[in-house]
Amino acid sequence: MDAGLIGSLVLLALIDSTSFGTLLIPIWMMLAPGRLHASRLLIFLGTVAVFYLALGVALTAGAAALLDDIRPLLDTTPVQVVQLILGIVLLVLAFRTGRKKSGSEPGRLMRWRERAMTGEGSSKALIALALTAVTLEAATMLPYLGAIGLLSAAELALPVTAAVLAGYCLVMILPALVLLGARMIAANAVQPVLVWVNGWMTRSAAETTGWIVGIAGFLLASNAAGELGLFDAIDTLSGAK
Repeated sequence: MDAGLIGSLVLLALIDSTSFGTLLIPIWMMLAPGRLHASRLLIFLGTVAVFYLALGVALTAGAAALLDDIRPLLDTTPVQVVQLILGIVLLVLAFRTGRKKSGSEPGRLMRWRERAMTGEGSSKALIALALTAVTLEAATMLPYLGAIGLLSAAELALPVTAAVLAGYCLVMILPALVLLGARMIAANAVQPVLVWVNGWMTRSAAETTGWIVGIAGFLLASNAAGELGLFDAIDTLSGAK
């Protein structure tokens, strides 16, 4: 693994860490009145991480087998052109999505917060909430799918890939763990920050989605442009001038 791949994976994991399943719901739990039950948050985050890891290993194993068959096709110019166009489309879509204002309805983020409140007394309810949250996110987990694609293209052994994905999942829940530690050590100082982050994420769901789609589009487009030699062509034209 080179530094570029590691950097891309860390970036994608940090983007994943801002989703409602990995950050918004944990912040809601930390804002609950009364004594903080750290174990409840750890159960939730552990369930999210294990689900992502299991799904990632399963997808990577299948992707590796499939990639061996379709790799010659993926390396063709027409497919790379399609990838470039798809990346550009995602960038345009990200711009349009990011400009949309969040409506007054609480949406699915608030609905899941309310459901978590009704099942507060049960660890099974927290596990069920975590599984439901990541299942809903599975349809839009572009950063994670991008990470799986990068690992599959790197042709790493499955045990190595599983270890890297475990690290990815740890980075993904790390911001919530850091906030939990800060909340336990300095509750009065951290509480206003949690309230602000919670409000910002709830109000700016569209902007967050736009950033996720945009970065995924950039990674797709830049990879395709590199494979097509567009960057080399630009350098050649710049040198000619």
